[in-house]
Amino acid sequence: MRILVSGGAGYIGSHTTLQLIAAGHEAVIVDDFSRSKRSVIPRLDALAGAPIEWYAVDVTDRDATESLVAGGSFEAVIHFAGLKAVGESVEQPLDYYRVNLGSTLSLLAAMGRHGVRKIVFSSSATVYGENAAVPMEEDFPTSATNPYGWTKVMQEQILRDAAVADPSLRVALLRYFNPVGAHASGTIGEDPSGIPNNLMPLIAQVAVGRREKVMVFGDDYPTPDGTGRRDYLHVEDLAAGHVAALDRLGTTADPVSTWNLGTGTPTSVREMVDAFSRACGRALPFEIAPRRPGDIAESYADPSRAETELGWTADRTIDQMCEDTWRWQSQNPEGYPDDE
Repeated sequence: MRILVSGGAGYIGSHTTLQLIAAGHEAVIVDDFSRSKRSVIPRLDALAGAPIEWYAVDVTDRDATESLVAGGSFEAVIHFAGLKAVGESVEQPLDYYRVNLGSTLSLLAAMGRHGVRKIVFSSSATVYGENAAVPMEEDFPTSATNPYGWTKVMQEQILRDAAVADPSLRVALLRYFNPVGAHASGTIGEDPSGIPNNLMPLIAQVAVGRREKVMVFGDDYPTPDGTGRRDYLHVEDLAAGHVAALDRLGTTADPVSTWNLGTGTPTSVREMVDAFSRACGRALPFEIAPRRPGDIAESYADPSRAETELGWTADRTIDQMCEDTWRWQSQNPEGYPDDE
């Protein structure tokens, strides 16, 4: 299929683009490069073995998106584009609602007018809110504790409503847990701007000398070592989940399908620091700090539905995740080169 990948130059989008191409699809990247860099494109070209078609378009711009989809002959959309920092969403809620909801509305409108009837949506485990039991199952009620999470809840609802209005539309809602890792080549990986919001890139920057120490927020949780536990999955496994979901949309009669993408096994902050210490060959410094407001003790998936319906499992280990992240970060200590 010819697939439009919104946000395809970003962390998860770039890895998924390569896997789509490896699976025989034609992937076309659209990205406004506000949270990614154009310098990723030649790296993707080299890894793919051929130039990848791409467009610098803001998909919240309805006219520009309409023009792109009208002339694109696309058969499906994988929608990654959006803002994703929880703390920033609290500080800038209107930007998060404008960008995240606006991009989805813009793409759906253009898809509807030009016969594109499949969309795979990048959702999040944040839609389970803060009081969900573990492991988290797809049928749990949805909620949120911050504007970023609410945008995901709302985007899911928009997509469900669109599928009711258009019975030919097929939607996959993929609820990610904690993507980490990098391409095995070390050529592409996670390159957050500013201070990382997530644990793994923060640990990697400490390992490479960009930051002094890892801050561990809370060691008094009701977990085996007192630190919070999360469901980390390798970005390559996550990318494979998108390819599997896209294939499934070609055969399912269900208008909307929801799948958790996670390992089902939680790893604590201390365990992750220890694993990365093994990967980089030295003990990494860390400091225990007070709990952060809103953090929960544990969050991990029940991924059995994805295994049963998609034939998908997240197979890479925590050590593999850390080794691949370290390869990326050590080869690219400052991340991607700045765009000229």
